[in-house]
Amino acid sequence: MTTMAPEASAAFTGLSGRSGTARTAADAPSAPSGMSGEAADSIRRSELAAFLRSRRERITPEQVGLPRGARRRTPGLRREEVAQLAAVGVTWYTWMEQARDIQASVQVLDSVARALMLDRGERSHLFALANVADPMPDTACTGVPEALLQMLEQLEPFPACVQNSRYDILAYNRSYGQLLCDLDALPAADRNCLWLTFTNAEWRARIVQREETIRLMTARFRAAMAEHVAEPAWKCLVKRLHEASPEFREIWARHEVVNDVGNRTKAFQHPEIGLIRVCHSSLWLGPNPGSRLSTYTPVDEESRERLERLHRLALSRRPAAASAG
Repeated sequence: MTTMAPEASAAFTGLSGRSGTARTAADAPSAPSGMSGEAADSIRRSELAAFLRSRRERITPEQVGLPRGARRRTPGLRREEVAQLAAVGVTWYTWMEQARDIQASVQVLDSVARALMLDRGERSHLFALANVADPMPDTACTGVPEALLQMLEQLEPFPACVQNSRYDILAYNRSYGQLLCDLDALPAADRNCLWLTFTNAEWRARIVQREETIRLMTARFRAAMAEHVAEPAWKCLVKRLHEASPEFREIWARHEVVNDVGNRTKAFQHPEIGLIRVCHSSLWLGPNPGSRLSTYTPVDEESRERLERLHRLALSRRPAAASAG
């Protein structure tokens, strides 16, 4: 069974024929019977303020790469630190925690959710309390068409996945889930090829041509980002990589750009299967650059046999009856 990441949202609107945004303002909590709209809004803002404080206080400075300092009295992060991490105004964030009558934008809420390291359920709760539709809803079907998920499964034993131009892994089959690491074991927020290539030791160790791979990936990411420079999700990923990887900082500073994403031969060294040599191909699912179906087909008979072994290994760890979430 294929796995679909929660981040697969509006990228597939054109394929699925419907919007990737499942929540709307109508989905927000409604006022109890007999309560005025103004009173309900006040309660909602108070709940939002309390929720933000509770999430802020649970995060240590060390978790986000900030110095603790000798005179820290605040449990967890300070308000100004959250505002800095989210790249929003300190006053604006403070007003949110003070339950002021303000309307936060999708971009602000998205940035705050990432800064506070909210999981999918917490993020959904944040947007509901703010009475704003979440563009990345936590739903069973997040915009990747069922037909495409079936295609991923039918491609087995060959590894295959769906990615967007930010390298988020939106969906993948079982073979791909075991190719570079155990993807099922990772938090959904970390299922990003660029992030894993720079920060995940297991993922990095299996890439045979790692130096060339990371240089090309970074250059392609920078080229794709030209159309998304103001979007919080893109800026947040760059910020996370800057903080987590000196190697990324050095490569990013070169400002290299590559627009071509053609077919390439790749090699992976799997600890249980051995060397696997494949041809990596991309089928574009919309405008180029954008979302794409990536497939990995063997370049020789030995690699074909090893991909079949990889598939059997994947089946033993996640049988067909396993959840796709």
